[in-house]
Amino acid sequence: MSKAHQLHELLVEGNEITIVCHNNPDPDCLASALALARIAAAAGIDERHILYSGDISHQQNRAFVNLLDIDIQPFESAAVQDRPPDSLLAFVDHSTPGANNQVPQGTSVDIVIDHHPAEDIDARFVDHRESIGAAATILTEYVRTLDIDLDTTLATALLFAIRRETLDFLRGATREEYDAAGYLHDYADQDLLRELSSPSISGATINAIATAIGNRTTKESVLISHVGQTTERDALPQAADYLVRLEGVETAIVFGIVDDAIQFSARSPDPRIHIGNMLGEVFEDVGSAGGHYDTAGGEIPLGIFADDTIDDAQLLEIVEQGITARLVARLDHTDES
Repeated sequence: MSKAHQLHELLVEGNEITIVCHNNPDPDCLASALALARIAAAAGIDERHILYSGDISHQQNRAFVNLLDIDIQPFESAAVQDRPPDSLLAFVDHSTPGANNQVPQGTSVDIVIDHHPAEDIDARFVDHRESIGAAATILTEYVRTLDIDLDTTLATALLFAIRRETLDFLRGATREEYDAAGYLHDYADQDLLRELSSPSISGATINAIATAIGNRTTKESVLISHVGQTTERDALPQAADYLVRLEGVETAIVFGIVDDAIQFSARSPDPRIHIGNMLGEVFEDVGSAGGHYDTAGGEIPLGIFADDTIDDAQLLEIVEQGITARLVARLDHTDES
């Protein structure tokens, strides 16, 4: 029996499904959640909820939710705890309670569909394919196999998600991404795809990226920078995407203070470095980090650096010194080995 049909068999047992996106969801997560909700509807589930925590702050993500009119609500822990047997909990594009989500650790999960590196995934249904370039590719396979009605909204969402997650098929794309895109193409709204690809950028995002450019330092082929304090969390990956393109740079790591946490984002086409593993090792004792061999991110609670006796400038200096020292120490260890 195919994975799609196994999923369908589980769904027909339920009367309600809560689909939890990871923190600060991107188009791959959002499109996958939308597709799973459609599959659940076809299986007879009338009560369907898509929840997220963090922010939808990247201009592309905001445009994605608004233009596709995705019904998504802020996460509340009560929605996932003390559920009756026919109330299903699903994760898309992430896999573990408490890791890149606000679901309490130990919460039972019914469905996990993910392509990110992870271990010890515990759910009644698991489709975990690290070799696949996007979670939306897996959901497209389900839609196709189960003959789910593919309207323009769903097709556009899935196709844009695949393109965005693979950087227009330049990062981690497999035959499955091309097959899925070929299937979705005739159903998608090409004008909307172009609009989603070129949303307006806020002044705060431009300022944060400019700050990262000005603060950059390099060690060999590794660039480290920070955006200071910002409300634009998604300026970090945009700055990393830009800075990794500088001549001589193979790895770019950008961090900044966002609300009550230190957020960071990294890009590394250097085949000698698995940036997800490296960041996980560097910050495992103070926060959480991880990702793929070429793209990664994470966060550290600000409380370990801050107290009530220091001002914002002092806090930023302490954070900059602490984060940079950890990264440089790890890079020095790599060079020695």
